[in-house]
Amino acid sequence: MDDQNRNLILATALSFLVILVWFLLFPPQPPETAPAGQTVAEGEVAPGAAVPGAPAATGAAVVDRVEVLGRTARIQVRTERVSGSISLVGGRIDDLQLLDYHETIQPDSPNVTLLTPAGAPGESHYALYGWSPAGGLAADAVPGPNTPWEVENGETLTATTPVTIRWDNGAGLVFRRTISIDEDFMFTVAQSVENTTAAAVSVQPYGIVARHGIPMDVKRFWILHEGVVGAADGILQQFTWSQLEDLPEDPAEGAQAEAIPAADQGWIGFTDHYWMSSLVAQPGQPFTAVVKYTAANDTFQTDMRLPVMAVAPGATAEVTTRFFAGAKEWSLLRAYERDLKIDRFVDAIDWGWFWFLTKPIFIALHWLHGFIGNMGIAIIALTFIIKAILFPLAYKSYVSMSKMKALQPQMEKIKEVAGDDRMKMQQEVMALYKREKVNPAAGCLPILLQIPIFFSLYKVIFVTLELRHAPFFGWIHDLSAPDPTSWINLFGLLPWAAPDHASLFGMLSIGVWPIVLGISMWLQQKLNPAPTDKTQAMIFAWMPWVFMFMLGSFASGLVIYWVANNTITFTQQYLIMRSQGVRPNVFGNIFSGFKRRPKVE
Repeated sequence: MDDQNRNLILATALSFLVILVWFLLFPPQPPETAPAGQTVAEGEVAPGAAVPGAPAATGAAVVDRVEVLGRTARIQVRTERVSGSISLVGGRIDDLQLLDYHETIQPDSPNVTLLTPAGAPGESHYALYGWSPAGGLAADAVPGPNTPWEVENGETLTATTPVTIRWDNGAGLVFRRTISIDEDFMFTVAQSVENTTAAAVSVQPYGIVARHGIPMDVKRFWILHEGVVGAADGILQQFTWSQLEDLPEDPAEGAQAEAIPAADQGWIGFTDHYWMSSLVAQPGQPFTAVVKYTAANDTFQTDMRLPVMAVAPGATAEVTTRFFAGAKEWSLLRAYERDLKIDRFVDAIDWGWFWFLTKPIFIALHWLHGFIGNMGIAIIALTFIIKAILFPLAYKSYVSMSKMKALQPQMEKIKEVAGDDRMKMQQEVMALYKREKVNPAAGCLPILLQIPIFFSLYKVIFVTLELRHAPFFGWIHDLSAPDPTSWINLFGLLPWAAPDHASLFGMLSIGVWPIVLGISMWLQQKLNPAPTDKTQAMIFAWMPWVFMFMLGSFASGLVIYWVANNTITFTQQYLIMRSQGVRPNVFGNIFSGFKRRPKVE
């Protein structure tokens, strides 16, 4: 077998194998739907918990969201980017919509809902703040999850008007909570307790983010982390939904729980594909984080517990923390990390094991998009940059391949002389390579380097919010989704919809860009004549079309990158081969493939 063809087959087969295993063993799962008759929870204190915990299930049926919101007095939240309300029962931040984001690419589709009160349709998701009694203080002396607060200052929470709520326990302790929000997604919560009694009291401030049930739109795809995410003293903390369900039982917490060692800075919360709700400590503010799962009411919870505070008679103690609830926009997370000193906040985006590639790839893509204004064109421009960086290796590779092609007559002569003595033939061929200073493995390196780059770009396109609903041209309105066209309905000319890409039949109903990908790979092959070996010829003949269907249900942005990469590679290889005195006969190689070969008797 020709060494040049062997190297190319091995590299191509390796690429195919990696993608095949990845795609078949870890396919995206279809969204889960809520079972009929689902019950939700009402607010109670979790038994045995160190602080007021998640509500316990009562069997109350799911009702309309508007009705649930109307059950309690509320403070409205209105900014240019969010809309929602805060319940005066428990003082919960439990109603929030993101005004810049829609559920689908249709501009009239509903806004993304991030926070939902207990009892409303869908999974309840909210933040709760309070104080835990310490030093023998009675539990009813501090506000709980169902405590009725009253408004002391403010009417509507906006970016310029904070609100303050107040609760008097009737026994000398007055609790206040001042909530403010910036122009984006960061709440600031200042809690205070005024002690008007004649004795000192001890209380422990805390914050909770609770979620009832696993989100119905969870992807369950290994390339994306969903569940708990946070950082404590620079160490990233992650728990998947299944890991939370498998936490050990902790009698002190009355639930399955795990405590994260005390830290002097950090944050903890829940992350979805594109959104996050997270409790954030002030820089230098000690805290202990706890992640919990209560199977009895199917509740997931993250706690941020601050040190116990002693409040002297006539004194007031106050503590301030933050709560992020919004979209994981890279530029915004980076600004919070820089300006508010929130360590590793940008790592709420799941950069993965290849973070040293995914981060610079995204930064370059983000900059190009800001300069060009079209994410698809930015992907193509990024392809040119990557190819330019790899050009020295590609040049050496294609020069080596050209030299090997020029040595074909001598190699054929060696094979004739050696006959069936394969050992002698190999020795003579290797001596020829050494004499002519040709590296037969040089052709593999540029192809192999494309594999981690391909995976990293796929990761960037899949996990980053900036690619969500990003349009290209024509029919591509979302570069993070597969090409919506299909040959099944003649690319929209026939009056029926294309099948869902999640189905097996849908995997075969590829669109325009995957077909262009297959053609570009096929043309790239035609720079060289078909191998004389039947096995090689068969692999070469099938490879472009197998890849075409394999990548057909991948994000269209990734397919566009691959098409651009193939086009640039074809051009580079053609020009370099010409510069080395080798004239590729592309059209001749194409037409020779259609000629019927004589049967071997």
